[in-house]
Amino acid sequence: MARQKEEKGQRKEKGEEEIQHYTKYEKARMIGSRALQIAMGAPFILKLNEEDLETLRYNPVKIAEMEFDENLIPITVIRPLPLSKSRAAEKH
Repeated sequence: MARQKEEKGQRKEKGEEEIQHYTKYEKARMIGSRALQIAMGAPFILKLNEEDLETLRYNPVKIAEMEFDENLIPITVIRPLPLSKSRAAEKH
């Protein structure tokens, strides 16, 4: 048990990727926003050939989903942290 806590507490080295866990609402918002960007003419981040685009029928939502699955969407999610009881009392 103590060993598991040590492993969880270790920091990641610079080369390692951090896996993000998004809620279904965050995921939908990111994919929708990126699909809108693609539909408005933004370049693809994911390298797709003509055959892949025809298979996807040039659907911006499908392209955005593929970029999301590859962790390439350039959108950041900022989650506000709840206020502690002492800070909440100061605000009121």
